Amino acid sequence: MNKQTVGITETVLRDGQQSLIATRMPIDDMLPILEKLDRAGYHALEVWGGATFDTCLRYLNEDPWERLRQIRQHAPNTPLQMLLRGQNILGYKNYADDVVEKFVEKSISNGIDIIRMFDALNDTRNLKTALKATKKYGGHAQMTISYTTSDFHTIPYYVQLAKEMEIMGADSLCIKDMAGILTPQRAYDLVSELKASLNIPIEIHTHATSGIADMTYIKAVEAGADIIDTASSPFAGGTSQPATESMLVALRDLGYDVTVDATLAAEIAEYFAPIRDRFRHDGGLNPKVMDVQPKSLRYQVPGGMLSNLLAQLKDQGQEALYEQVLNEVPKVRADLGYPPLVTPLSQMVGTQALMNVMSGERYKLIPNEIKDYVRGQYGRPPVPIATSLVQKIIGDEQPITSRPADHIAPQFKQFETAIGDYAHSVEDVLIYGLFPDQGRDFLGRREDRFYDVPIQNITVDFATK
Repeated sequence: MNKQTVGITETVLRDGQQSLIATRMPIDDMLPILEKLDRAGYHALEVWGGATFDTCLRYLNEDPWERLRQIRQHAPNTPLQMLLRGQNILGYKNYADDVVEKFVEKSISNGIDIIRMFDALNDTRNLKTALKATKKYGGHAQMTISYTTSDFHTIPYYVQLAKEMEIMGADSLCIKDMAGILTPQRAYDLVSELKASLNIPIEIHTHATSGIADMTYIKAVEAGADIIDTASSPFAGGTSQPATESMLVALRDLGYDVTVDATLAAEIAEYFAPIRDRFRHDGGLNPKVMDVQPKSLRYQVPGGMLSNLLAQLKDQGQEALYEQVLNEVPKVRADLGYPPLVTPLSQMVGTQALMNVMSGERYKLIPNEIKDYVRGQYGRPPVPIATSLVQKIIGDEQPITSRPADHIAPQFKQFETAIGDYAHSVEDVLIYGLFPDQGRDFLGRREDRFYDVPIQNITVDFATK
């Protein structure tokens, strides 16, 4: 009997560093190690998408497209992977179809091979345009289940969702467990059912937040999972993924065939260790993100959302309300139809829970994003929202039931006009279109060295004696 081969996707350049240091790793830290990463034998390198695009512009003064081109140049052999939020692209709202298609086209032409696409509500209508464009331009379309738990989110539900994705044209399937709440037995049962129902590879993505991720991976692989996501050990654990080197030892010891070179994986970790230490020393790596947080299993809240809620309460001097807010999160989530707690829904549900507790009255204060969600502008809630709550939030308005992007006119031309002389390429226009304020500032500084130099009024006194 042939050994089962398990592929490893290395996340250190994207989700590993996003989870632990808020995506602040600059390209200069990546370039010296790319050649080894390329030779190590990974299934793929996750290098782009998620928060990398925004952070390059907002904090690192880097062109995200140039980052991708440089990574591709230095890692020509291993498939490069990105994370795409479906119709949200890399932002927090839906964009028009023409913008989604151009973004996918340029991602692939600049070096991306695999596009992992997800929708926060598992509304497959929000993935259609990204899927079609990925196939059109020759990319590998990995469609994604945003994993969560509720009475509605059963294994038969996920199997049906996965079958729909395979029929739509998915090249592979990812189970994306952003909160680290996929338990080992549940992983085994879910992967077993999916392997019996699908003909495409299955990849598992989880976070070590709750302390069970390594066990979850072992049971998922035992059930037949083809690929797992890990991070080089200096950027592993906590709210990141399990460590690459540790999983290599465990899988090989269990008799699985893993193609990653253990010697190179160790050298890669040695390279990243001082970089991790630098961020730790500078305060960019908050020790709290390394805490094991079993509470996330009870509250089903991603680790990043836990720390964000605590920070918001600290700012208000209301830390004593932390437990109350955490208890309110599952209630708000149930009210809103059990959306998976993934960007942007995790932030929205957390903010509503915070407002409910701090105002002393549920839904007395309602953020605009929650109103738009109830209007149907993010997609279809997994479970219908009670009519009484819909009325409380949006009054007599009727929520839309069609695909949200069908209500958005083409946008690319207006982005092109708005950014004018600062943009020299489609990529530049997309920088502006996705992040108008940060994009304009970034392109403006690039084109005009006096772009953000403040104007000073100087008074000259020509009085003669």
